[in-house]
Amino acid sequence: MNVEEFRDYCLSKKGVTESFPFDNVTLVFKVMGKIFTICGLERLPPQVNLKCDPERAVALREAYDGLIVPGYHMSKIHWNTVLIDSNLPHELLLELIDHSYDLIVSKLPKKVREELNEL
Repeated sequence: MNVEEFRDYCLSKKGVTESFPFDNVTLVFKVMGKIFTICGLERLPPQVNLKCDPERAVALREAYDGLIVPGYHMSKIHWNTVLIDSNLPHELLLELIDHSYDLIVSKLPKKVREELNEL
């Protein structure tokens, strides 16, 4: 998956916006105003930070050593950095994006989740 495919997939999800709140090379995707992924556009190979269940995060790091690592500049417990232009299976990348999105949505206040469902 390249950065353009990653961007398109993130933007296809309900309630997602993109912005550059930190600088002009760090693309941030939010669902209903909450970050679910961050993509460093100048980093090579391309990589993204994705939220992950803590136990699963450790298992993924062990299974995909060097391709999935503790989150860069993020909580190492809840975030992984994933090399998207790598040998990781395409379906796994999509599932990890979905997982990050779903984790954030599950923590949104009930009223905000209802607004998201109405979109």
